[in-house]
Amino acid sequence: MLYFDHNATTPLLPEAKRAWLEAVETLVGNPSSPHRLGARADAALESARERLAAALDCNVGDIVWTSGATESNNAVLSHVAGMAKGLSGELLVGAVEHPSVLSSALRHFGKGVQKIPVDAHGVVALDWLEEALAGRSVRLVAVMAANNETGVLQPWREVVALCKSRGIPFLCDATQWLGKLPASGLGDCDFVSGSAHKFGGPRGVGFLKCPSGSAFAPLLSGGKQEEGRRAGTENVAGVLAMLAALDVRESTLARGAQRERLGWREEFEQALTAELPGTSIVGAGAERLWNTVSAMMPETDCRQRWVVKLDKAGFAVSTGSACASGREEPSHVLAAMGLEAGEAGRVLRFSSGWESTREDWQKLLAGLREVHSAMIELRAT
Repeated sequence: MLYFDHNATTPLLPEAKRAWLEAVETLVGNPSSPHRLGARADAALESARERLAAALDCNVGDIVWTSGATESNNAVLSHVAGMAKGLSGELLVGAVEHPSVLSSALRHFGKGVQKIPVDAHGVVALDWLEEALAGRSVRLVAVMAANNETGVLQPWREVVALCKSRGIPFLCDATQWLGKLPASGLGDCDFVSGSAHKFGGPRGVGFLKCPSGSAFAPLLSGGKQEEGRRAGTENVAGVLAMLAALDVRESTLARGAQRERLGWREEFEQALTAELPGTSIVGAGAERLWNTVSAMMPETDCRQRWVVKLDKAGFAVSTGSACASGREEPSHVLAAMGLEAGEAGRVLRFSSGWESTREDWQKLLAGLREVHSAMIELRAT
């Protein structure tokens, strides 16, 4: 089975597995315990905190360990809601944000959430945002670094500058960016969220970059771990495995290996649109992650699902949106980009990993040709 669903989750790196096993065997103490075993676990956590802070270019005290980006995003929105009680102000949230941002924002702020529109390529409208920041009372701006469905890169650095010039907090969900592009500079954002399992680490562990020295109302109440910003015993083994994985990915990025892989993705896209008439690439006019292709496939009977047929052919891919089944809504990302429900229902997402090869992309192309031919033959009978 060739795996082309890395944006959903990635296989555990050997380096991460080794770090996890070593930590489980040797760091048995609770980091909050006063004895030497607890102190050893705490020292390991602090070392990992220093490594992540160096990668992001932020203060060591800014790093809070969490269960992943969903928790981190919810924590930020919960905190902002608590700080905003009795005060006016809106949340400006990218229209293509992950549900962990959009749903949490709507739960806490309801009609106070204003979606930042995107263009036809899926990039947030900076002109709209600048005008909104100048004319409204804004509690928080949230714009992701890279979109999980389309791979489209967002201008988060420009958003940072706009927010800083007006003293408005900024949340950047960097879940898809980390491990695929350099982490350096993300520390300029007030809040940054990330998940280990998106770049070769284990599931169930992540982080929140949160300004140290300022009040933060924790999402989870209980103990005083993480300087009172996140209660609960820290996942020492998970954190160390996450940093081991990030170290591997950052080292690979430093060698510029993403450039060759971007060429493989572009080669695949060109061949796909040429060989399967009616296929188009979603977000083609924008900068995108080197590993992600969101493709609107030729019109076929939606009941003969591409994903199922490709799975049987030995390829694990995902849909960019659900086919109209009467139970699921089309992708909000694709809708924000102007795609109609019928068009969104034809979108597939192919997301490779660092270990994927050019030959893997070529095999996927051949598999798509075969599945498409079988669909055409079936429709003709």
